[in-house]
Amino acid sequence: MLDIGSIVFKAPRLEDGMAVFRLVESCPPLDVNSSYCNLLQCSHFSATSVKAEYDGSLVGFVSGYLIPERPNTLFIWQVAVAEQARGIGLASQMLQQILARPACAAVEYLETTITADNQASWSLFRALASKHLNAELNSGEWMDKQRHFAGQHDSEQLLRIGPFQPSLIVNQE
Repeated sequence: MLDIGSIVFKAPRLEDGMAVFRLVESCPPLDVNSSYCNLLQCSHFSATSVKAEYDGSLVGFVSGYLIPERPNTLFIWQVAVAEQARGIGLASQMLQQILARPACAAVEYLETTITADNQASWSLFRALASKHLNAELNSGEWMDKQRHFAGQHDSEQLLRIGPFQPSLIVNQE
């Protein structure tokens, strides 16, 4: 297992797109987007995304963006952690890194979608809400398996954390 203190957090760059693509591929049940999508995440959304490197290798990535109609809301698109970096709190650290950035200074809410059976993601965001943001977490149905995914993907719950103040993030593990 890696030591969290040895991991370097940085904003991603366009050149990281293919490494992100390969990382997401290695992290089922994450949906694999096109490599073009990952290139856009690493360039257009770099201020609200983060990469985690250990000894020069990508071991984690979180993609997010500010919702255009609600710039006080950060939407987290995907959280990917390489197998060798799991269990050390890396996903939580990456989310905190994003929230502490100037681009997120006005953020009061965090949203994401999670399938009902993805217990790792539910645990991550519950802990983020209670331990780090001291904020309420609400969830409800949003994307339906039949209506939105034509039966090709499990339903997604919309999870919303907030309100909170990123400058007051409580760093507890």
